[in-house]
Amino acid sequence: MTSRFLVMGMVQGVGFRWFVARHARSLGVTGFARNLPDGRVEVVGCGDAEAIAQLEELLRKGPAHALVEQVERDDEVSEAVPPGSFDIR
Repeated sequence: MTSRFLVMGMVQGVGFRWFVARHARSLGVTGFARNLPDGRVEVVGCGDAEAIAQLEELLRKGPAHALVEQVERDDEVSEAVPPGSFDIR
């Protein structure tokens, strides 16, 4: 399963992408996290349904210095996910 998440709030400059990468890798999720010009963080993850659900829960919390206001999820992702890794872009 591949899902795309858009995370809104105070999520840039607080270690959010590193937080996501660490947890995604521990869950066996591949994909990437990147900052968007409008202040959001985009996360694309590929893994089993349980791992993606756990990743979504973590995205809704974020690291200690983040303030997550909203997370949008899209399960109809057309972007290719690199196999075997989770990257920070």
